[in-house]
Amino acid sequence: MVSLEQARVMIAQTLKKGREMGLKPLSVVVLDAGGHVQAFEREDGAAPGRFGIAHGKAYGAVMLGMAGRAQMARAEAQAYFMAAVNGVYGGAVVPVPGGVLLRDDQGVVIGALGVTGDTSDNDAEAALAGVAAAGLTGEA
Repeated sequence: MVSLEQARVMIAQTLKKGREMGLKPLSVVVLDAGGHVQAFEREDGAAPGRFGIAHGKAYGAVMLGMAGRAQMARAEAQAYFMAAVNGVYGGAVVPVPGGVLLRDDQGVVIGALGVTGDTSDNDAEAALAGVAAAGLTGEA
């Protein structure tokens, strides 16, 4: 389970890392293992539609048990599969880096962190800093 406190730490540290890296304004969402929103923040200046992108990155990770980079590789290798998956989930999956799968110390999936606002690789880098600050293991 991802606690509210862990979600808040991940968000704060992801945003801090983004500022340190000089990234564009970020939006960060934390989902629990069932794909439900635990917490969300959007920095000043971030487009309002960024929630859907951050959510889609995290949602794909938790629902598929597959981090954003792995989803992107799968989409490139088997576009039909990811298109079908996205159909199953009502178009809610965004299969690119920035969707970080969260695991507990026993390797069990406990949720996902989704970040958007800059390049997908930069989003993932900022996200991993947030995950580490919360003492969790993340797969980007």
